[in-house]
Amino acid sequence: MRRPGVDLVRHPAGATDLVLLAHGGQEHSRADPHLWRPALLRMWPFAAVARSAAPDAGVGFLRYRFRGWNDGGDAAADLRTVLDELPPVISRVFLIGHSMGGRAVVAAGDHPRVAGVLALAPWLPAGEPLVAVRAPVTFVHGTDDTITDPAGTTAYAERLRAAGAAVRTYSLVGEGHAMLRRPKDWDRLVADFVRQTPTGGGTEQLPEVGAQVASAIGGIALARLRLPVKERFRVAR
Repeated sequence: MRRPGVDLVRHPAGATDLVLLAHGGQEHSRADPHLWRPALLRMWPFAAVARSAAPDAGVGFLRYRFRGWNDGGDAAADLRTVLDELPPVISRVFLIGHSMGGRAVVAAGDHPRVAGVLALAPWLPAGEPLVAVRAPVTFVHGTDDTITDPAGTTAYAERLRAAGAAVRTYSLVGEGHAMLRRPKDWDRLVADFVRQTPTGGGTEQLPEVGAQVASAIGGIALARLRLPVKERFRVAR
């Protein structure tokens, strides 16, 4: 039976912080979310950014049991299980999730180990339960995303603010769901989040720039080659 866990690409001795990346998936699927799926590969450059921005922290990828969210929210359940069972030395976890992974990191935002949540083009359907987050939350969504709804992200962010949470939102003009047109902007926002650069609350729209798809694809390949999985942690149950 598959078990959720973390694939670590960086694990400094004595690290107490962990940057944990959660990739996208599907609404319904119990297939194996293997290492070479595009949704996971797209997150690899963010691991490289995190390694540079927080050299003393561990960096890893959340590994789900299944490719889909499924009726019970499997991705969020897997993330909570991992957070519960991480070694005690890890006291702070910074969550970065895209699409389905964005939904999962928001759902786990109230976990006591979570020190920050960054949701990239998250899948937040109407009626998504409001989480009593303890840590600051940042949402980033492209205006041309046709897979997940930017308006849904805005609505959820407003609900969180009304509940008293520290929330920041960014709108990337001209960007789609795959995060390939403006890779430098995504990387910068990930770096700011990992460094815990103070941004305050509110909403910011970043104007459109020229498409950088070739650069983004090259960056994915380069990061995947340069950052091998060094260690695997799997939950006991």
